Amino acid sequence: MLSSVWVLLWACALAWAADLYKVLDVHPSASERDIRYAYKKLSKKWHPDKNKQEGAEERFIEIAHAYEVLSDTEKRAIYDRHGEEGLKAHESGANQHNPFDMFSNFFGGGHPQQQQTRRGPSSITEFEVTLADMYTGNSIDFRVKKKILCDHCRGTGAASDRDIHKCDACGGGGVRIVKQQIFPGMFAQQQVTCDACGGRGHVVKRACPHCGGRKILDHTAHLTLDVEPGMREGHEVLFEGEADESPDYEAGDVILRVRSRKETGGWRRKEGSLYWREALGVDEALLGFERNLTHLDGHVVTLRREGVTQPGHVQTLKGEGMPLPGSHGSHWSPTDTHEDCHPSTHGDLYVEYAVVLPAVVEGGMRKKLEEAFDAPAAHDEL
Repeated sequence: MLSSVWVLLWACALAWAADLYKVLDVHPSASERDIRYAYKKLSKKWHPDKNKQEGAEERFIEIAHAYEVLSDTEKRAIYDRHGEEGLKAHESGANQHNPFDMFSNFFGGGHPQQQQTRRGPSSITEFEVTLADMYTGNSIDFRVKKKILCDHCRGTGAASDRDIHKCDACGGGGVRIVKQQIFPGMFAQQQVTCDACGGRGHVVKRACPHCGGRKILDHTAHLTLDVEPGMREGHEVLFEGEADESPDYEAGDVILRVRSRKETGGWRRKEGSLYWREALGVDEALLGFERNLTHLDGHVVTLRREGVTQPGHVQTLKGEGMPLPGSHGSHWSPTDTHEDCHPSTHGDLYVEYAVVLPAVVEGGMRKKLEEAFDAPAAHDEL
């Protein structure tokens, strides 16, 4: 009877213990490496800054709590034996961890952990967008080819945990002591990296069939670049932890340096100002004109001049330049139109006028010009 009670209590303890393991989608016998890998993947997936699904923040906090417990040897042992209630009794009066601070620390931000994980190299790429995208704002999907840890072996390179054995050559230390003769009868000892295991302290007896023991796989990640209205030329956008993965370090970052394409359809930009060159005929330059200019977002700007327009004259149109960075705040949406904006949130548009002279003046037009300017005919001068 007593043994039955113990069996029942043990079954209940395992049922309690399975909850946090289920949150991280790992087996109760998972290694520290498995738990760390699971947290890395799930916390990035459910971080509320990137995941806008309802309940994402609650899921993120739940994942952070599971990792906080299962990554701590003492807490995990208490949780496995006594479940959440035993853990609460143990932690009574202790400070609670902020899940967002934990995420920041894990990925290299905030205050460093006692055992800071080495981070891999980051990649910087020039990324060109249209000037119209930088004017209106846009969300642009793109793909990045990179290396990821094999999801079958989790970066160990082994077919299973049972296929990972301590290196016999170094005894698991990753280094060996070698003797080198200096003079007859005199030797020096030197510590070198174990060449049998490459300094890892273990060897793989049977390679992972999924990655062939390479530990990593080729992968194409789908990311989204949010171009905000008025984004500066050369502005760098950070995609944290999206560079190549490796079993030896945490993934670095992908950095996009955003610039506008050179083919801008005649538009030029300098910080918050826009520049446009408009060609006029002689009649328009002398008598005045009214024209419509289609702006980068499709709205129409009226160009109007009365009287004479000198070649090279520059007309300033207030509030028709680039959006000023930060003026749209967190309320910006790719569907916002120019009508939603206020002139104080934009720079100015400078229109330079060029007068195009006709290649040949003859016939009736020549006669009318001679009369208008009271000019003698060319044959009268001969």
